[in-house]
Amino acid sequence: MARPGLDFPGFGVGLVILRDARILLYKRMRPPEAGYWNIVGGKVDHMEPAEQAARREAEEETGLKIGRIERIGMTEQIIDTDRQHWISLLYLARDVEGEPQLTEPDKLSDFGWFPLTDLPEPLSAFTRAAIAALPPGGRDE
Repeated sequence: MARPGLDFPGFGVGLVILRDARILLYKRMRPPEAGYWNIVGGKVDHMEPAEQAARREAEEETGLKIGRIERIGMTEQIIDTDRQHWISLLYLARDVEGEPQLTEPDKLSDFGWFPLTDLPEPLSAFTRAAIAALPPGGRDE
């Protein structure tokens, strides 16, 4: 069976979650970019609207209730070391309820809120692209 991202370009979503001028990041355990800090996200299922996928993935990975989100851009990531290729829509959420949790310990090993001026390393290329897509002034709210 053909696998998105590996056998053909995958279509995904990423969600930047900001609270008090801090970004929520999780440390990945699986490729692509295993061991890197990353925003939440994942693949879009067939017939699933991308915005809905972003909200679903974020809620599954964090345990948070995600309110209004806005699309901030897109990115294409070709990760040679993992032989993966993804095209993803990027979203921003400031309207979230609850406290994040480690709900998928088989996929993610750690999480935290980080100031945009003091990000952990290594930071995934996907996350760097998402941060670069933040609207002017959108980083401080």
